[in-house]
Amino acid sequence: MTAVSTLSYIDRNALAVLIPSIQKETGLSAQDYGWIVAAFSYAYMAGNPVWGMILDRLGVRRGMLLAAGGWTIASALHAFAGSFGLFALLRTVLGFFEGATFPGGVRTVVQTLRPSEHARGVALSYSGGSLGAVITPFVVTPIAVLYGWRAAFLATGVLGVFWLLWWLRLSAQPQLRGVANTIANTPSVGRQFSWRDPRLFGFVAVYALGALPIAFILYMSSIYLSKVFGLSQATLGTVLWIPPLGWECGYFFWGWALDRGLPAARVFLICFLLSLPFGLAGHAPGLALFLVQLFLQMFLAGGFIVGGIAYAKSCFGDGQAGLLAGLGAGSYSLFTALTAPLFGGFLDRGLYPQSFYVASVFPVVGYAVWVAIHRRTLHVVP
Repeated sequence: MTAVSTLSYIDRNALAVLIPSIQKETGLSAQDYGWIVAAFSYAYMAGNPVWGMILDRLGVRRGMLLAAGGWTIASALHAFAGSFGLFALLRTVLGFFEGATFPGGVRTVVQTLRPSEHARGVALSYSGGSLGAVITPFVVTPIAVLYGWRAAFLATGVLGVFWLLWWLRLSAQPQLRGVANTIANTPSVGRQFSWRDPRLFGFVAVYALGALPIAFILYMSSIYLSKVFGLSQATLGTVLWIPPLGWECGYFFWGWALDRGLPAARVFLICFLLSLPFGLAGHAPGLALFLVQLFLQMFLAGGFIVGGIAYAKSCFGDGQAGLLAGLGAGSYSLFTALTAPLFGGFLDRGLYPQSFYVASVFPVVGYAVWVAIHRRTLHVVP
């Protein structure tokens, strides 16, 4: 599952890394690109809870074969795109099928690991996303420089085929073949899931808004670095791995801390406080300090995500693990879709500091909403 989340982020992040070259060939504006990101994000938002329910019922073996097969085809077909409409269509298909990524990871965790290992298991399976963002520049940039950006998308399809063949064999083990033993040996923690439970909205807020700077950094930093620091496509590949490395480290650090007993509430507080300086990143005097600020913010975003899943499981148990993971990732994608055109417009107009001011507000709002709901439901007995 770590490998498939790595693959999913290579497929989705390839466009972000290659967009300067694609813009030169196709004439797409940054705002056009923002709407293309939004198309992916809306579809990803819808796909996450849908695939969460599918995987909770169908099982991860068949469900992930279907989902990864679908997005592998969509990713490879990007090689034949050249217009706004076709890019938006392919990103929509890619986004819907990639909605299975994190629900599949959480579903696998609760079927194969002990409860005391769940936070680290979620961190490991989710870490493929940040790992994919780290290695995407190294995978696609050399291919794009030598053979063009279209060849880079074809390469992502080849990687997908290799994973599908591996998963077909790996998932044949009894724990993953079916769904009958999904939580047979896992004690249920928390009360029954309810769509009207306010804690569900608290979870969505702290997960989605706390993690939103990830999308801003992943999708917009290549354009920012190209326009503000004058980095070429080849040079971008040498630095774009640094911010998502913070995300990767964050997953493992916060997962370890949660399994060692650090409460999710404390994780949220720490990440909230350390997120406050992010709004000043647009004023960084040099490239090194700028990259450090992005690294730190993605490290903290990992805490909001892993802490959010731990909080949701403590409230609702493991029986709806796939759905909860889907709701978290889907809500994050919704806010990504709503804000990507806005941020693209900022970059088109040269409003670089303003884009960071706005991006830094979302973790503050997410934490504030969660605190308000948590205080109201603090004495609710599961």
